[in-house]
Amino acid sequence: MQDYDVTLKNLLTKPGSLLLEALTGTPALRWLNVESPKVRNTRRDLLGETPDRKLIGIEIQTRDQPHLGFRIGEYQYATANRYKRMPRQIVLYIGRARKPPPDRYDDGKNVLQWDVVDIRDLDGEALLASPNLGDNIVAVLTKLGEQAGAVRRIVEKIADRPRDDERAEALMELSMLAGLRQLVDEVEQESKKMLSEREILKNAMFGPPYREGKEKGLAEGLAAGEERGMVKGQMEMLLKLLQKRFGMVPTKTRKRLASMKSSELTELGMRFMDVQRIEDLFV
Repeated sequence: MQDYDVTLKNLLTKPGSLLLEALTGTPALRWLNVESPKVRNTRRDLLGETPDRKLIGIEIQTRDQPHLGFRIGEYQYATANRYKRMPRQIVLYIGRARKPPPDRYDDGKNVLQWDVVDIRDLDGEALLASPNLGDNIVAVLTKLGEQAGAVRRIVEKIADRPRDDERAEALMELSMLAGLRQLVDEVEQESKKMLSEREILKNAMFGPPYREGKEKGLAEGLAAGEERGMVKGQMEMLLKLLQKRFGMVPTKTRKRLASMKSSELTELGMRFMDVQRIEDLFV
């Protein structure tokens, strides 16, 4: 589970994190014991300081641990001893099971409390709308990630980034977190589509009709409020691409395309450049 923790810590410590603000109530912390951890670094707790010098510790949990209270107590008192201030402790639960860890330890004489935040309770749509790419990636762990098309929307956010290295790192982080929701295959599929689409858009011959058809399909889909508008735009886009590559499109092929759903047309649009004959498009 270590890689999940380190990935979240990396995303939390990026500037402008909406997730951090949702957890702590403050948009930024001065990190006292992390230096932008990478995915393969050794695991460390997060400890930050607010502008008014209050300490906030963040612990990431993927499962309930029977002696969590002892570990948090040790962490809090060690921090207090070093900084002479008792930190507020937050446990961010990102596990698969819908049973977050307890928020207190009480043995009848000793009581220790901390805040528990189940990441599913956070606003996934707000995280996806955030200009912070880390927030977009974390949205896969919220209830948004349970919805059809959520992974595609997140990958589209990643695709909008201008630098190859930024996109590559973001896809690695998304794949890591998607494992907690059994969505790794979806991330892989959408990533391949993203790369294929970028190649088509860069192509001088096929890029303009592809872009035109996609934009028209989106506009008509929104106007119609249902899939048929999207399908119509995708149909026009795909027919233009096929005509440019193969010439006349047979009536049989047109009818087959007309019977397809939006997701099926998208798949064909991603691989039409890989086939040598128009008949091979449906193999």
